[in-house]
Amino acid sequence: MRISKRIPILVAAFLLLAATPSYSQLFKGSDAAPQGAVVYSLPQTSIRVTLKVSLRNFSAGPYAAYSDKYLGVSADRASKKSCVIEEVELTPLIEADQNLSVALNMGNSKNASANFLALCSQGLIVAPGYINSDNAQMRFPSLAEPAFNEAVANLSTQTTQLYKTVTNENGEVEKIAVPQTQTVAKSLEKKAEETAQLIFRLREKKIDVLTGDTDANYSGAALGSAVEKITQLENEYTSLFTGKTTVAVQQASFEVVPRAKNQKQNYVVCRISDSQGLLPADNMSGRPVYLELVVTEGKIAPEAGAEDIAASKGKVAYRMPLVVTARLLDGQTVLGQTRIPVYQFGKILYFPLDLALGK
Repeated sequence: MRISKRIPILVAAFLLLAATPSYSQLFKGSDAAPQGAVVYSLPQTSIRVTLKVSLRNFSAGPYAAYSDKYLGVSADRASKKSCVIEEVELTPLIEADQNLSVALNMGNSKNASANFLALCSQGLIVAPGYINSDNAQMRFPSLAEPAFNEAVANLSTQTTQLYKTVTNENGEVEKIAVPQTQTVAKSLEKKAEETAQLIFRLREKKIDVLTGDTDANYSGAALGSAVEKITQLENEYTSLFTGKTTVAVQQASFEVVPRAKNQKQNYVVCRISDSQGLLPADNMSGRPVYLELVVTEGKIAPEAGAEDIAASKGKVAYRMPLVVTARLLDGQTVLGQTRIPVYQFGKILYFPLDLALGK
């Protein structure tokens, strides 16, 4: 499993109004922004989950029922499809929380811009309009059904002895045999028997080539090529008993935005279907893959309310993230685990506006 963490450097340009007094106030994203103020958003964490799976389509061989009898090996008689998770990647991303913003005006302070941008580069404040715009593209490759190549002919000739009665010169009645030949289709077991015999002959031929017990002389590249061709035929004919498997690789990314108000921090990232592969979380035809967030130290802070908005007046608000353990689960199987800072789980803190103004 590969875990990657990426926190972008955030840069913002702020228009400072020279003629108005300085102020700062926290407000909900649904509220109207105060006139004459620069609005920035507090950060929140989204988690991108990327999965790479292999879709396996097994088709049972037409002679699977006779594999034990003629080849001495067991073979699955039922065709099946499965989806196997090969790789997972968890990537925390920082974006603007559009539901919680700060209206800020720094007045005519000469040092305000430099000091405030220094705070932005530390990730305490996210610039307005910064939204992670990476699109997760989903692919659903189709798996072709494996084709089996017959090793023996499907038809055979069958001779039947018929009799007719004739009167000879002495007036006696005699029966005369009249052979009749007709073309009939071979039974499945008969074709399996003949194919098994052909497989054993190929194995004997390969041994003859390797030991030099053959009329033809093989050496160097010719010897390797002859053995390779015989092996290919042997494998092709054996698959009529043991079956064939085709494999397709699929990769897709999904994003989860944790919510502090949720009592249980379990999120359905996506779903997995043995026949269709990776599916969106709302497609109920597959089994769910969960992202579980576990708080090991501290506790999740409640969402900002009227008290926070009142306390923010005249102060600059920022968020301290809460570090949680993120686990990706397929049923009871842990696919991956890492520690992730989640901003929206942390407390909203404040520092005096005078500090941002350089006073």
